[in-house]
Amino acid sequence: MSEFDIKKPVVALPDMDPEPQIPEEDLFFTEEELERIEGFTEKYPTNRSAVMPALWLAQEKFGFLPPEVMKLVAEAIDIPYAQVYGAATFYTQYYKKQMGTYVLDVCCSFSCQACGSYDVLDYLEEKLGIHAGETTEDGRFTIQEVECLGSCGTAPMLQVTNGPYVHNLTEEKLDQLIDDLRNDKMPPFTSVTMPQDEDEMGGNRRSDVEHTDTYRTPPAPERWI
Repeated sequence: MSEFDIKKPVVALPDMDPEPQIPEEDLFFTEEELERIEGFTEKYPTNRSAVMPALWLAQEKFGFLPPEVMKLVAEAIDIPYAQVYGAATFYTQYYKKQMGTYVLDVCCSFSCQACGSYDVLDYLEEKLGIHAGETTEDGRFTIQEVECLGSCGTAPMLQVTNGPYVHNLTEEKLDQLIDDLRNDKMPPFTSVTMPQDEDEMGGNRRSDVEHTDTYRTPPAPERWI
């Protein structure tokens, strides 16, 4: 094998006609679901603009989006399968395979990297005994390494199953998170105040959240110290 092959390994193309993972008798949208999808298409000038909410609906129904489900979505909104496939495979929030009950999306974009996201990822991998992209044997946890989640000021951070963010991560906070999730206790939505809120508005003034936190200077990663 050449040095080029080692640095740039050939990536196998996906199977164009894989074995279905959803039983044929379960592969359908109900009349109510079809009405919801029609409502999505009516909001936009073209049907393809409704692909993202239609995929969300399908993921909520089937749990993940194998090719046969993507084709079902394409038929429902009357667009080419390729357009549905392109949207579903672009976003990590759409699950193309069966995932764990709790999906831990660790942000590893540059801001989080600079604050220790790979320390977080390494710690989670060792704690759960799996690597990023894998699921624990009991089906409880999947770890993903993802791009920017838009919360650079609270790095390092992660998202739980396309839901709440967990900010300013430490090993202690990760231990508590895993213990809570093992008991099916999801973290609350947390509103984090910015410095100008504290100085100009007297702190976090939101009253519609379970938990609030204050801004803190993100840490430097241990591997850079």
